[in-house]
Amino acid sequence: MSGRAAPFYCPYCGDEDLRPHETGHGAWECASCNRAFQLKFLGLLTRGLQRNDVEGDGI
Repeated sequence: MSGRAAPFYCPYCGDEDLRPHETGHGAWECASCNRAFQLKFLGLLTRGLQRNDVEGDGI
């Protein structure tokens, strides 16, 4: 896996005509609405991961 993912559609207009933008990593431009945007991975969220310490729930 390369660690890079391309967006499938523009977050502003929903069109699929996207190209990498010249400003650098994670930057994309939409040919339909003429907007440029940048995607960035922030990290993993910890919510939803809860430890079950209640007795009697032995699974």
